[in-house]
Amino acid sequence: MTENAQITELLTAWSEGNSKALDDLLPLVYGEMRRMAARHMRGERAGHTLQTTGLVHEAFLRLVQQSGVQWQNRTHFFSVASKLMRRILVDQARARLAAKRGDGCAHSSIDEVDYLPNEMGDKDFRDEQIVGPGAQVTHVDLLGIHSALTRLECLDARQAQIVEMRFFGGLTVEETARALSISIATVKRDWSMAKAWLARELVDEAGQ
Repeated sequence: MTENAQITELLTAWSEGNSKALDDLLPLVYGEMRRMAARHMRGERAGHTLQTTGLVHEAFLRLVQQSGVQWQNRTHFFSVASKLMRRILVDQARARLAAKRGDGCAHSSIDEVDYLPNEMGDKDFRDEQIVGPGAQVTHVDLLGIHSALTRLECLDARQAQIVEMRFFGGLTVEETARALSISIATVKRDWSMAKAWLARELVDEAGQ
């Protein structure tokens, strides 16, 4: 049995209430969750209170608390894990901003919020920028992109899924196409459209 098939089998067993399946699943997914967490943390400033290992553990605790989820496969699991990691960092960013305001500090500008990188350092993402050349935003603000992605999800859920899988989850075009059961050409088209839409949204937000 391949590792992917084994993960899918364990996820199915977990969905059916087999707690031992969760113990067997963790060693199989831990490495990929750490790589995913590192991608999420790459834009955070040094000294962030939550480090890669902590983000993995917090995300896994929240995954365990998910009730009634019918896990489909490995890709479904990591997609949910990626969203949870983003929400954890967003919650922390919001808490930091609230603390600053509570101390009587001036409201933070978009440049004072922790950033997600314009481009991922991985080979597959070196040319995959969310904000393209000529845009007035040099960094992708964590809270800004979270808000923009929420709006995009209402307009086009598939495009939002593709951004989540590619930008945050680190999936290739081919892996994303397989996960969503769509063609590679469709992934490339939607990815380009989503990046252009997000770039406009983030530039507009930065100019407010």
